[in-house]
Amino acid sequence: MDPIILLIGFTGGLVAGVMNTFAGFGSVITLSILMELMGLPANVANGTNRLTIIFAGITSTYTFYKNGKLKITKGRLYIICTFIGALIGVALALMVSNEQFKVIFKFLIVFLLFVLLLNPKRMLREQTEDFDLPSYILIPVFLCLGIYGGFIQMGMGVFFIVSIVVLGRFNMVEGNALKAFIVLVYTLVALAIFWFNGLVDWRAGLSIALGQGVGAYLAARFASENKQANLWAYRVLVVIIVFVILYYFKAFEFIGGLWK
Repeated sequence: MDPIILLIGFTGGLVAGVMNTFAGFGSVITLSILMELMGLPANVANGTNRLTIIFAGITSTYTFYKNGKLKITKGRLYIICTFIGALIGVALALMVSNEQFKVIFKFLIVFLLFVLLLNPKRMLREQTEDFDLPSYILIPVFLCLGIYGGFIQMGMGVFFIVSIVVLGRFNMVEGNALKAFIVLVYTLVALAIFWFNGLVDWRAGLSIALGQGVGAYLAARFASENKQANLWAYRVLVVIIVFVILYYFKAFEFIGGLWK
């Protein structure tokens, strides 16, 4: 593989690692590199992308844990529901096209932006509250999040962090820490399943994976040590969502057409 493409893969992975640790949607970058630059089929790119996510998950989870931000005991039911859902999602990914999900996804992300902007204080709480989300809300919501994450992963981090902060009343840093751990756990299983089905290109994935690991470590360290980490995480989340909305509703293509 061309060294320039490998370097682009590493750089893209680094940016994606930062995005995924603070918010999500890093897979927009990594999947694009895998399919557009490295020429992998969509299903192989989906499988290979899980390898890149694992590298980011290991470094960010360890960094959050080392700095006392990972609350596994408090988040155990969130972990269980999301994990079970992810197994269902991986099974669907082996059988079903993800095109149908993309249609729904575009409108979900717009709704998510309104949730973020309508009540910013809710997203910027300093401390995780001592609150138990009722199981009749927790189980279906995080089961569905797991299904989505297992199926395509892209954007799952954003949906998860907003859900756990708004519904579970975590602060953003500890919510991000729990997200990193959950994604790591179910992605290990997902990678094994994709690999068993011959849908992982290790050579293509490793350059991106190394970049993801570095980016995730830097972002997790910043989030754990910076006093304004909640505010920065919120800002990054809003910016990423706005760009994703513009991308999926083809605003950039429209602007490019006007420029011509």
